[in-house]
Amino acid sequence: MWWFQQGLSFLPVALVVWSAASFVFSYITAIVLHHVDPLVPYISDTGTIPPERCLFGIMLNVSTFLGMATMYVRYKQVSALSPEKPKILRLNKLGLRLGWMSCFGLCIIANFQKCILYYIHVLGACLTFGVGSIYMLVQTILSYLMQPELHSKDIFWARLAVFLWSCSSILSMFVSSVVLYSGLYGQNLVQKLHWDPQERGYTPHMISTVSEWSLAFSFLSFFLTYIRDFQKISLQAVVSLQGQTLHESPGSFRAEDQALLIAGSI
Repeated sequence: MWWFQQGLSFLPVALVVWSAASFVFSYITAIVLHHVDPLVPYISDTGTIPPERCLFGIMLNVSTFLGMATMYVRYKQVSALSPEKPKILRLNKLGLRLGWMSCFGLCIIANFQKCILYYIHVLGACLTFGVGSIYMLVQTILSYLMQPELHSKDIFWARLAVFLWSCSSILSMFVSSVVLYSGLYGQNLVQKLHWDPQERGYTPHMISTVSEWSLAFSFLSFFLTYIRDFQKISLQAVVSLQGQTLHESPGSFRAEDQALLIAGSI
């Protein structure tokens, strides 16, 4: 059995590989068609013009569902490992809510392009990266609380390092973006897809774009830390049939029907 076939480790692997591919494929398409500059454009700029916009949207929508599934499995795992620890259970529920809000933000980014509906796109980015960073913090705290009995110290330090990497990228991107869009370097820069290195504002633009790519890959790196944990878990759905037909109401069973109830698992 290969390592990614153990337990549910394929989920975080699929999330990371698919999301990275969505960035790379849309970037390559935009470069080949000369829609953006080759040197580190905004990720959102590589998904603004068709056909890369269609590819970007479809692939990120799939990433949204993979992210929700991965976060749910993590939630169930922590609940099963710490059933009698109220503090951990409360943090775990908070983490699931924050994670799904972050996934919803990613769905907004995928479907509302930066150059068309800028403020909605920014809202999606704030949900994805802002709320997502809080999700990372909650999971890092859970890793701390669960060590050394359930988590190794190495996993905690790895998640803490990735969280700090994400925070530094957010700070760098925020400061450079505020400077860039302050009006000192011109108007309507949101619509600008091509930059000349000699232009004013090129330096804060490059800092902002590099920070955005760094932030995206810090998020993906965080889910790589789930792989070893997910190798030790599997989920099973139990199916219980309440009768021999699907049009019977549950309350119409006779006593002898109770012996015919079928229970199975998939």
